[in-house]
Amino acid sequence: MLFRSCKGVTVYRDGSRSGVLVKAGDKNNKTTSFQGKRPESLEAQVVRFRNGSDEWIAFVGMYNSLPYEIFTGKVEEDTLYIPKHINKGSIIKVKEKDGDKRYDFQYEDKYGYKNTVGGISRLFDEEFWNYAKLISGVLRNQMPIVDVVNLITSLHLNSETINTWKNGVARALDQFIPSGTQAKSGTKCTECGQEALVYQEGCLVCTACGHSKCG
Repeated sequence: MLFRSCKGVTVYRDGSRSGVLVKAGDKNNKTTSFQGKRPESLEAQVVRFRNGSDEWIAFVGMYNSLPYEIFTGKVEEDTLYIPKHINKGSIIKVKEKDGDKRYDFQYEDKYGYKNTVGGISRLFDEEFWNYAKLISGVLRNQMPIVDVVNLITSLHLNSETINTWKNGVARALDQFIPSGTQAKSGTKCTECGQEALVYQEGCLVCTACGHSKCG
C-alpha cells in the first residue's frame, strides 16, 4: 500500500504512552497509568512486619490501586505512634511556607476522628528517605512489583543498616505482588530444592512441597 502526502509516521509501543494505544479486547478502554502530578492526598496501606528483632512499619501510597510511593523504617513509638489496628489512611503532600515539602500520614481512629502524623518523610533516617525516593520513582514508572522487589533484593550496599532496611522495603512490597506470580528464575525452595515457587498473598509458596517462606 502506498501512503501519499505522508509527512512522517510515529510508532508507539503498547504501554509506552498512556492513552495512546489500547489493546484489542479491553472492554472499557481504561488505563492504569499514573498521569500528571501526584495528587495532594493518596490512599495508603500500612504494613507492619518484623525484621530480625526490630519492629518495622511501611506506608505505601496507592494510586489507581497500584503502589505509587513508599516510606518505611523502624518503629519509634516516641516519635511515630500509630495504633496497631490502623492498616490504612492517607499520605498528604504538604508545601511549607519556605517552599520545602513534607509528607504527613492521616488516619481515622475508632471514634471517627482524624489524626495526623506530621512529616513521616523526616521521621525515618535521611539515607532511608533518599533510597525510598529512588524506589518510589521506579514504582511511579510502573515496573511490575515483582520486578521492583527483585531489583531491591539484588542491591548490594555497603552499610549493614541500609541492607536491613532494603530487606524491609522488599518485604513490605511483597504483599502487593499478584497471587500466582512466579518467583525469580533460579529461586529454589529451601525445603525440596525445586524451582516451583509462586507468590500467594505476598508469600512465596512452593507448589511442589507446599513449603511457605511465611509459614
